[in-house]
Amino acid sequence: MADIINTDKDNDQLEDAAIDNGMSLVEHLQELRRRLIIIIIAVAAGSLISYFYAAELVHYITAPAGKLYYMSPAEAFFTYIRVSVFAGFLLALPIVLYQIWAFVVPALTKKEHLASIILVPSSVLLFFIGLAFSYALVLPAGIKFFMGFATEDLQPLLSLGEYLSFVISFLLPFGFIFELPLFIIVMAKFGLISSSFLTDKRKHVLVLSFVIGAVISPTPDVFSQTMVAVPVIVLYELSILIVKYILKK
Repeated sequence: MADIINTDKDNDQLEDAAIDNGMSLVEHLQELRRRLIIIIIAVAAGSLISYFYAAELVHYITAPAGKLYYMSPAEAFFTYIRVSVFAGFLLALPIVLYQIWAFVVPALTKKEHLASIILVPSSVLLFFIGLAFSYALVLPAGIKFFMGFATEDLQPLLSLGEYLSFVISFLLPFGFIFELPLFIIVMAKFGLISSSFLTDKRKHVLVLSFVIGAVISPTPDVFSQTMVAVPVIVLYELSILIVKYILKK
């Protein structure tokens, strides 16, 4: 009985919050549904466009590894589909984030609204910089390292599908890792951390960066962990400089 009463109270609070924003709870749900539909359409459209360029995309993705093979009749087709969906999501990412922002922004204060106008585009830019950094520098170095274990008697036979999974697992973590400065700057702006606090935690971050590398790297070797850890450490040091000399925190 008490649970039912509490549930009713929670629903009443949600409805009151919705009314305070000038919309009823039903209208909020309809707005959420509308924006989700836009997101799905954007990703689908991006995927469809990407499919027409799937061969070119696969060529660029597989360039660091050279010649690849597919082990079943349908593997190449489904790999093209995966590449198209992945590229379509990246194409639609600005629209996806805008729809999320547009849904949330009515509940923000004027100051938070202005901050979000800077933060949302910055997060998209940093994410793509992370992907580009990984593709241009980390991925080729990683593949060169692993291919270096080949011998006269032991030659690699790389599957297209497995290679794509390897590439995606290498690219995506760097997109999120490059959001680190933005995350730290926001926390510093709200007074939650300072440059002295960040400096004191250097040793902890050094260890944590290798732990992160062990968790998110596609293979459990020291090389992959180091390739993830080094950018984390560099971005952390860059964040300290920004907080100390630009934000004056």
